[in-house]
Amino acid sequence: MTGRAVVITGGTRGIGLGLAAEFLARGVRVAICGRSGESVGKALAELGDGAVGVVCDMADRDQVQALWDAAAEAFGHIDHWINNAGVSTSRRPLTDLPPEQLETVVAANLLGVMHGSAVAVRGMTAQGGGTVWNMAGLGSDGRTVPGLIAYGATKRGTDYLTTGLAREVRGGPVRVAHLSPGMVVTDLLLRDYSPDELAKAKKIFNILADRVETVTPWLAERILAGTRNGGTVAWLTTPKVMARFTLAPFRRRDLFGAEA
Repeated sequence: MTGRAVVITGGTRGIGLGLAAEFLARGVRVAICGRSGESVGKALAELGDGAVGVVCDMADRDQVQALWDAAAEAFGHIDHWINNAGVSTSRRPLTDLPPEQLETVVAANLLGVMHGSAVAVRGMTAQGGGTVWNMAGLGSDGRTVPGLIAYGATKRGTDYLTTGLAREVRGGPVRVAHLSPGMVVTDLLLRDYSPDELAKAKKIFNILADRVETVTPWLAERILAGTRNGGTVAWLTTPKVMARFTLAPFRRRDLFGAEA
């Protein structure tokens, strides 16, 4: 293992787990968290040596601080903190969503990022440096999708938070940056579609989306390479989107069957 260390919130599945595996493969030590002991234990068994895990509700500042403390005790120094943990509501109009779903998505996706960012910036300032990465998602750029506006609102808020926090830390030893994985085939992307709706959605997913194992090696390399304060590391850029739509009639991709 190298001297570098990364904390990934929500690192028990999906992009977070994929990133954890990629960092470990590069000799970087990793701390992850999840909301249950079962999920954390399962992820650690898969990741193997070099990883530690903590049960953590990111909406609870004390638990987030305990995550930092556990990682700092295990590794001595935290180079990168990735606010990846997030959930979505059911794919329904805002007026049809139960209040508890709204509270859960805001607590996880926005309040959790605020707590994670605050704890990490404070800890990294004390240790002399580091980078906080906040995960972008649907809505970060202001695009709206009916049925997902609550989720999108939290991601729009996270974008604002990241930009504002980068200005607050300017001139200090800590950097704050945007991390955009693009459209990735995970449970979060595919949940709550009817069979007919999913069949239609897959046509777009097969053009724009990628598998976790495709995106996370690239993201891990760019995170370790670093970026300027307030910068963005983005997998699915506008030129890439345009190129994929242009090539779609000539290039068959099937993310849900044969290898893409």
